[in-house]
Amino acid sequence: MNSTSLTIKLNDNDDVVIARSALAAGTAIPELGGLVLRDDIPPAHKVALRHIEPGGAVRRYGQIIGFACKVISPGDHVHIHNMTMGDFARDYAFGTDVKPTEATTSQLTFEGFRRSDGRVATRNYIGVISTVNCSATVTKLVTQHFSTPGALDAYPNVDGIVPITHSFGCCIDHNGEGIQQLRRTIGGYAKHPNFAGVLIIGLGCEANQMGAMFIAEGMQPGPLMVPLVMQEQGGTQKTVDAAIAAVRKMLPVANEATREPLPISHLSIALQCGGSDGYSGITANPALGAAVDLLVQHGGTAILTETPEIYGAEHLLTRRAIRPDVGEKIVERIHWWEQYAKREKGSIDNNPTPGNKAGGLTTILEKSLGAVAKSGSSPLMGVYRYAETVDVKGLVFMDAPGYDPMGATGQIASGANLVVFTTGRGSCFGAKPAPSIKVATNTSMYNRMTDDMDINCGEIMDGTATVEQKGQEIFKTIIQVASGKQSKSEALGVGNEEFVPWMIGAQM
Repeated sequence: MNSTSLTIKLNDNDDVVIARSALAAGTAIPELGGLVLRDDIPPAHKVALRHIEPGGAVRRYGQIIGFACKVISPGDHVHIHNMTMGDFARDYAFGTDVKPTEATTSQLTFEGFRRSDGRVATRNYIGVISTVNCSATVTKLVTQHFSTPGALDAYPNVDGIVPITHSFGCCIDHNGEGIQQLRRTIGGYAKHPNFAGVLIIGLGCEANQMGAMFIAEGMQPGPLMVPLVMQEQGGTQKTVDAAIAAVRKMLPVANEATREPLPISHLSIALQCGGSDGYSGITANPALGAAVDLLVQHGGTAILTETPEIYGAEHLLTRRAIRPDVGEKIVERIHWWEQYAKREKGSIDNNPTPGNKAGGLTTILEKSLGAVAKSGSSPLMGVYRYAETVDVKGLVFMDAPGYDPMGATGQIASGANLVVFTTGRGSCFGAKPAPSIKVATNTSMYNRMTDDMDINCGEIMDGTATVEQKGQEIFKTIIQVASGKQSKSEALGVGNEEFVPWMIGAQM
């Protein structure tokens, strides 16, 4: 990237360029033949290159990001005041852009934990999980008992005791899709390899009955998977006491786990972006995509998600689908979301938040095109419902809303043992039991929020690094964090409140 240019043009067919920094009205842009700006342009916002009549398409990345709702002239600021959503046909062309993955011959490893059943972990936690909101307080009291200084000093190989609580679990259809999805999500956490053992706490009268959940998720009670029901134990304090005793029995067993060199094909990475800005699709997301391609080459797995945030860019994924039925699953999910938004009297284009728009993003189409860049160029190997276990290697897609904690919860339940999260506005996300690596899209935010950010991809915009170089850095950091290096969010203790299951169906 030319570090002296004032703007960036991403594709020869684009109708706009992106401001690299704040530009004042009246500024002449040398690389655009002296085009004079008609408006002040905030950083990462768009400048029109040509005259566009109302109803005319506006392109960025060589793709349609919206339509003019009033006359746009060269040099204008293009944003929500003069561009809006509109319908247009997408050519899904299933599988036409599939490029076979070239498997690498190198044998890269990370230092991980191998469980007795062959599963591989990046962390060694004990989890305390509530089946329903009514047991959430007990769950937290148990973990607080082990959070006092020195409580785990005798167990140096145990990373901590993690509470998994939520606000649901009752007053829903006992056999409906909502409770099935909640059980699938809780079951995914209970069986997650990053938990050496789990304690599951219920109240006793909730819709999400303990026994039914164990049966539905194929779980068996045992020394490292202990169910406790408050009404059977005798109430709050007796359940807390019983739970503390159960965790104490798990700790010596969990402490026996030690890290060993393991192939990085065991890594499953959740791909997330939140607090996005106009730079996200230029710097951090393409760099993460480059890291994803490296991971896939080494036999690993990457999980893309948030269906409303691929809306308008889904055709780029269907073209990379390994089979037509894989691509058709994405299209089916897109149609489901269209109907869902219509039924709720909403709009999928409501997805870009005020922060996204302040950062330069205008429509969900523009946001989606940048978000899909996280997936790199690897073939799409599978499409999964929310929190379904991912059972193939390579790049896959999991259906979820665009709310980051909700999407990440589903990805972790699906088996992700690490999260990579890009952000332009400065999302302070963390997750347990899967550690989260934070990637900044711009240097200004990275410097302002350095305690939260692990990697600065703003160097791409600064002209001091390439997408490929930052992709290598992300890939290297993935291996380091998977091997035990603390991410910034872990050092801050973030992650105990980020379990947010996607609840569907009527709340009665």
